[in-house]
Amino acid sequence: MRAALYLDAGHVVVDDVPDPTVQQPTDAVVRVVRSCVCGSDLWAYRDTFKREPRSRLGHEFIGTVEEVGSAVSTLRPGDFVVAPFSYGCGACWWCRHGLPTSCPQSGTWGGGDHDGAQGEALRVPFADANLVVIPGGVEAYDDAGLLDLLATSDVMATGLHGAVMAGVTDGVTAVVVGDGAVGLCAVLGAVTLLKAEQVILLSRNPTRQALGRQFGATDVVAVRGEEAKEAVLDLTNGHGAEAVVEAVGTPDSWTTALDVVCDGGQVGAVGVPHTAPTIETMPLLSRNLGVRVGIAPVRRYLPDLVERVVAGSLAAGAVFDLTLTLEQTPEAYVAMDRREAIKVALVP
Repeated sequence: MRAALYLDAGHVVVDDVPDPTVQQPTDAVVRVVRSCVCGSDLWAYRDTFKREPRSRLGHEFIGTVEEVGSAVSTLRPGDFVVAPFSYGCGACWWCRHGLPTSCPQSGTWGGGDHDGAQGEALRVPFADANLVVIPGGVEAYDDAGLLDLLATSDVMATGLHGAVMAGVTDGVTAVVVGDGAVGLCAVLGAVTLLKAEQVILLSRNPTRQALGRQFGATDVVAVRGEEAKEAVLDLTNGHGAEAVVEAVGTPDSWTTALDVVCDGGQVGAVGVPHTAPTIETMPLLSRNLGVRVGIAPVRRYLPDLVERVVAGSLAAGAVFDLTLTLEQTPEAYVAMDRREAIKVALVP
């Protein structure tokens, strides 16, 4: 079968790889219907992080079950499913408490020697614990619906997780630092699911600003640094926001997040650090600030998100502003690296 492979910084190819097979009784093999390129996939592409040559790529997918192991009880061939980008065993203390990202047996598609989602099919360990069946089958959804479902596998859940960690609740003011797919989904989650009253998006890109407003942002701040701080203070009667989502991961974005959160407020950070931001603890103490940082436990959010998509009350698929074929995956990386696309969907 065909799959995307990392060769070196700036060099992704699509090549033949072995077909996936059931290796453990708890496995399933899933045929990919849609996958995509994530902003985090660009880290190795830009030589920020190192990967092994010819390692598989991609961690977001929806697909149909082709084969299940003998111990799989909740799935059958033909089921239309979505998977979280990071899986757990489903049975340990961490999984049972909604944090499969801390599972001792956790893994990520396309990480290490795991099959990647940017391919025609992949093996899914612990299938019962990780795959969520989508009602109606693949035929029940048009392309827009498929993209809405694909977004739940990572960016929608991750953006929502940032807003949850930031303490967004009914009636609060929230700031989202970052206008990538995760930041935009944080806007959508804060407005649609958590009922924030005011959501301020920091973005200098007109296309992303427009999508942020479509998702419910009440205000857009198109400057950075000290100017961004002053703009947010002007929009919040001088006190800043109760909840701030940090969705970038750079020292500058962290500085901005801490600048715009009000005393007694909270920052929820889901931007994976590209470098190590330095945070002084005394200002946190003196300002009574809360800081929560975490990789989204997507499986915890998936059932509710899928239900909302199916009901027509949640549509995050607009973050996919370019769709290419699997064979065009190298072009997808170029488009995202150049910020010519927010997020690229791939059709096998």
